[in-house]
Amino acid sequence: QVQLVESGGGFVQPGGSLRLSCAASGSAFSTYTMGWYRQAPGKQRELVASITNSGSTNVAASVQGRFTISRDNAEKSVYLQINSLQPEDTAVYYCNAKRRLVDGTLYSYWGQGTQVTVSS
Repeated sequence: QVQLVESGGGFVQPGGSLRLSCAASGSAFSTYTMGWYRQAPGKQRELVASITNSGSTNVAASVQGRFTISRDNAEKSVYLQINSLQPEDTAVYYCNAKRRLVDGTLYSYWGQGTQVTVSS
């Protein structure tokens, strides 16, 4: 079982930056692939970045160059650095922990989300 708590969201002007944090509790954090998703009003939740247990990262094409994901296994945390924020980045940002066992069992946990609002 993994519990996730996001923080770092807020109200930012266009061009600004934010660093979102996701703190995990529970066991085996380092074995999980961690992801950041976002959901804007009226839209589906979308994956913006992920990082595997070995540190390989994947960033959505739509945000490449502005979003950076990182993790600190000792701190059981994952981070999303967002630069050059744009109004279309306005969304609730969710942290996800995912792990698939060799027998195919998938474990997936979500945080409660943190709101990011970009507006002048």
